[in-house]
Amino acid sequence: MKKYRSEIFASAIILVIIIITTLFHYSIHFEDAVNNNTLTGYDVSISVWRILFEPVIGLLLFFNRALYALDEFPITLVWVLIIFAGYSIIKMIVVKDKEFGKKFILRQIVNIPILVGIWFTIFVIMLFIPLPNNTIINNSQNSILVTTHSHTEYSHDGLISQKGLWEWHKRNGFDAFFITDHNNHNHTLDFISAQRKNKFPIEPLVMCGEEFSGSNHLSLLGLKRKFSTKGMADSTVIDSVRANNGAVIVNHWFDGEKKSLQYFKDLGVDGFEIANSATDRSYDRKIYDKIKSFCQKNGLIMNGGLDFHGYGNACSIWNAFDIPNWHKMTPEKKEDAILNIIKSHDQSKLTVIFYKDRPYYNKDNLFFMPVVTFFNYFRTLNVYQVFSWIFWVSLLTMIKIKVFDKNESAKRNTANKLLPVVGVLGALFILALGFKYYFSIK
Repeated sequence: MKKYRSEIFASAIILVIIIITTLFHYSIHFEDAVNNNTLTGYDVSISVWRILFEPVIGLLLFFNRALYALDEFPITLVWVLIIFAGYSIIKMIVVKDKEFGKKFILRQIVNIPILVGIWFTIFVIMLFIPLPNNTIINNSQNSILVTTHSHTEYSHDGLISQKGLWEWHKRNGFDAFFITDHNNHNHTLDFISAQRKNKFPIEPLVMCGEEFSGSNHLSLLGLKRKFSTKGMADSTVIDSVRANNGAVIVNHWFDGEKKSLQYFKDLGVDGFEIANSATDRSYDRKIYDKIKSFCQKNGLIMNGGLDFHGYGNACSIWNAFDIPNWHKMTPEKKEDAILNIIKSHDQSKLTVIFYKDRPYYNKDNLFFMPVVTFFNYFRTLNVYQVFSWIFWVSLLTMIKIKVFDKNESAKRNTANKLLPVVGVLGALFILALGFKYYFSIK
């Protein structure tokens, strides 16, 4: 039995994956964020690179899409440390050698900060490295996918160039997007001018906006001229946008509720974000119902704020505008068509699409969510992803058997050195990434 321990362990892993995927399968789909109905006309696109390296990339992306990612990442570290401590205790019980036990405990104590450093490296990779995430395939006839809320390096908290943001939207299936940098839009107008002069492709179409930081963050959409909003009151800014035939959306009102919904309605805004994925992919459903009920009662439009800054969550929100003959329109007509739907508050022509890869859950039992998330990840796998897991588990098991199980010295030395080596590589990676961002910002 001991001789075939590696094969038995690998077979058990593969069997568990197959059971979870087949008996508890959860189909990834797209959902209307306003009424929570499953949407047809859209398929999920899964990168070949993700499938090839599914056990690494797939897991990272799935944890990246957690509903309360910033809360769940630290909890995941706690679980890693619990498992590490459990393994160490079991090892001490099984190996009843006191001399070995002392050395083992000292080594495990040294390994704890290394393990924390590796976890932090993984967190940084998830946050800043553009992994090949799942995205959308638009099969609908008149559905035009648009972002109304995004940021470049010209925002104080943005870390992506204008061209990089354009490329990111292209990769994620968008037909158009507004750049809404914080409290400025002059650079955006220059970028739009370059696109209209055919300096780079016209699709996805870039449109000008600004996120105004007043009593709440407001997306000012459809700006056509350069001006400063610094020091302006909410009402003055909104009147100025209205005078230029633009639209105004209240961004992530649920993040603080600084002024009442009625306050913004009285100012003349067009609507509210019903979803925003900059920090968490979900928020308190009582507040969600409050916004939804208010907008429906007062005839205001609801949209989704992707709020992308060049880092953070994978793309999970699209605004689908119903605009026939889109590809025959001029850029100016396209922008007018989008703004007209927002300004007319016609929700029937705007669907907020939400990427759904797990059941909804609230924050009541977040401590156990890393375990549930791990289980939910395997529920979503397709046959190709399962085969990827089988391949990598089999390959690593074969290497272990051929190289390490037959050579106790190699096995012991590798086990002792692997974690520190990975820790050093992680530290070097973070250092290199820090230099990259430092010089790019400079």
